[in-house]
Amino acid sequence: MTIPYTKPALTYPQQLDLLISRGLIIADRATAETILSRISYYRFSAYCLPFKNSLDQFNEGTTWDTIINLYEFDRQLRLLVMDALERVEVAIRTAVTYTLAHAYGAFGYQDAGNFRHRFNHAQWLEKLTGEIEKSHETFIQHFHNKYDGFPRLPIWMASEVMSFGSLSRLYEGMEDKDQQRVSARHALPHFVLRSWLRSLSFIRNVCAHHSRLWNREFAIAPLMPLAKHGWPPNEIPNQKRLFTVLIMLRHLMDGQCLGQGWQGEVTRLIEPIACTDNLKTVMGLPDGWQTHRRWLSTPEGRL
Repeated sequence: MTIPYTKPALTYPQQLDLLISRGLIIADRATAETILSRISYYRFSAYCLPFKNSLDQFNEGTTWDTIINLYEFDRQLRLLVMDALERVEVAIRTAVTYTLAHAYGAFGYQDAGNFRHRFNHAQWLEKLTGEIEKSHETFIQHFHNKYDGFPRLPIWMASEVMSFGSLSRLYEGMEDKDQQRVSARHALPHFVLRSWLRSLSFIRNVCAHHSRLWNREFAIAPLMPLAKHGWPPNEIPNQKRLFTVLIMLRHLMDGQCLGQGWQGEVTRLIEPIACTDNLKTVMGLPDGWQTHRRWLSTPEGRL
């Protein structure tokens, strides 16, 4: 049974008083008030949850700085993940474009007959057309002014304004043989790359909307390669948590010789947070995660 929502809006000083009444230690009220005015109480409160008990009280000794450090960690993590996602997205887009262009020609992506029968090509194409029409890219305007058929563009132009979500759905709709040409570049079975792109599209939306990432849980775990592909069962204990995201990005970037420096930055960022057991657990970090072969991506860890 639902009840009416009656909580009133609180001033910033009242918000601080509420946090203090629940046991949070705030040494500098002025600074804390300024921060709340920038990030909002509701957003801040989500980072408080790991430090509260069942009675909604803070664990003894929890300070304002503890919460803010977790908030800042999550912000830095999103930036690093977005950096990796950009590199992965561009690489996948390039491979998909190259595959479709050489298999079916510049406009072959417009033909539903070149895709899986179950793929809702009309719906996907309608969304892509909307993305093209909304674009203000110079090359789009040039094509519009010079050539017939706009918003019908060659695949190498259309893919440049395609969202990650549209790219993921395009790959999912491709025939197996075409998916395999793309996935082979990343040493993955095509059905695994399909699953990874769906998951990474969701993660990209999380990051783009500045939502919590560090303790995010997938509703559906992304698929992992099978034992016969060199990935033993349960190699990644919790496939619904952050470490899986990092492993996927690490693997996809490794094929571009870009993963090692990024992996080092992420490791340095996570290590101080992972010292706390409950925070380590919700990130899905196994014991010895720093030397996990998929994270180090040693030659033995490649497919």
